[in-house]
Amino acid sequence: MRRLIALLATCATAALGLTALLSPEASAAPGCRVDYTVTNQWSGGFQAGVKVTNLGDPMNGWTLRFALPDAGQKVVQGWSATWSQSGPTVTVAAADWNRTLATGASADIGFTGSLTGANPKPTAFTVNGVACTGSVGEPTPTPTPTPTPTPTPTPTPTPTSTNPGGSGTPVGINGQLHVCGVHLCNQYNRPIQLRGMSTHGLQWFSQCNSATSLDALAKDWKADLLRIAMYVQENGYETDPAGFTARVNNLVDLAEARGMYALIDFHTLTPGDPNYNLARAKTFFASVAARNAGKKNVIYEIANEPNGVSWAGIKSYAEQVIPVIRAADPDAVVIVGTRGWSSLGVSDGASESEIVNAPVNAANIMYAFHFYAASHKDNYRATVSRAAAQLPLFVTEFGTVSASGAGAMDRASSTAWLDLLDQLDISYANWTFSDASESSAALRPGTCTGSDYSSSGVLTESGALVKSRISTADDFPTS
Repeated sequence: MRRLIALLATCATAALGLTALLSPEASAAPGCRVDYTVTNQWSGGFQAGVKVTNLGDPMNGWTLRFALPDAGQKVVQGWSATWSQSGPTVTVAAADWNRTLATGASADIGFTGSLTGANPKPTAFTVNGVACTGSVGEPTPTPTPTPTPTPTPTPTPTPTSTNPGGSGTPVGINGQLHVCGVHLCNQYNRPIQLRGMSTHGLQWFSQCNSATSLDALAKDWKADLLRIAMYVQENGYETDPAGFTARVNNLVDLAEARGMYALIDFHTLTPGDPNYNLARAKTFFASVAARNAGKKNVIYEIANEPNGVSWAGIKSYAEQVIPVIRAADPDAVVIVGTRGWSSLGVSDGASESEIVNAPVNAANIMYAFHFYAASHKDNYRATVSRAAAQLPLFVTEFGTVSASGAGAMDRASSTAWLDLLDQLDISYANWTFSDASESSAALRPGTCTGSDYSSSGVLTESGALVKSRISTADDFPTS
């Protein structure tokens, strides 16, 4: 609903960050170990996890190389690093956030691949040109391939996803979420409410999505949720599918490490008909669902704000995209955008009844609702009150200002909205955790070049209000 505000300066910042990523200051690694594990396999494809451990002196920049043993094996999509392949040789350059490895430190990366025959594992790896033997300064032994894990009907979570971020975090307490009735429910089958923030477009404000800023969001703001707004158009995903997918996966990992849920937002806005991006959506969600299927903190939002399209068109899109996600990740909650910029149709003169009468044919789903408090008031709140009795709702985006993202904050309407969402146990994410030059931003311009994301001096009026609501104690039921 808001209008797009692009800042040229942030584009320059992103360009500088890309240069740093592609030109790491590599240093020799006198000792290293690489653990390669096939974590999933299907007809024509597979997923592999790769763990690079530095056994020698600290490294400021690293490049991993290995050869895929079978001619039919190809890297399709990698994450947490920059991946390329020439013939059988795969080259993996560190990302800016994991380029420094202290002695004993590790980087967890991975990829999905295609194959036409067998799926043998690579057995020889180098980091910065040094053979990774699992020791320091010893001759390279003949490696023994790591056995492929035997799948079980009920997968046992890895230690990193068993209790992400610690036992007292939102994910640590609530675990894998699901829809029960009209509510979002936790592992104890009890309704919960998640409260958090949305990023701005990843192509403009990536500097606001650092480890430091997310530490503040998790610890100072006490947010339960990070919505990752990946624009498809507007110089977004369509310009660099691999690059934007990697950015999304990186933020999923950062959220998981802090015990926050990650809402992956396929941010369609212009054009408003999500079917325009159907093929892109299938490609993107197949990749992120396969990569993140073992995590408990991921929620999928498959179309941000459908507009200029009927509910029948949105429903058709959802019923084609959801099976793609379910093929890899059968348990995660999926959120479907609604008509009229995700207003349940109200902004188009319709109502929630069209969804109630023709719901999406899928289980474990919710429906998105968006509002901007200065523009959307009593009639919108009345719609949400009615709809919440019949539909599972999730406010994946809201603002305290007008629908343009600008203008004065409407404190009275914002408070009325947040009180209603609290009363109905409806989860929400505020637009935006950024320092954009617009009144909907939570942070003052220039904040993201520093290290303070929480004090009164860096918060806008909107940010101060939203932080005061988010940071109140959660009351997650466990019995």
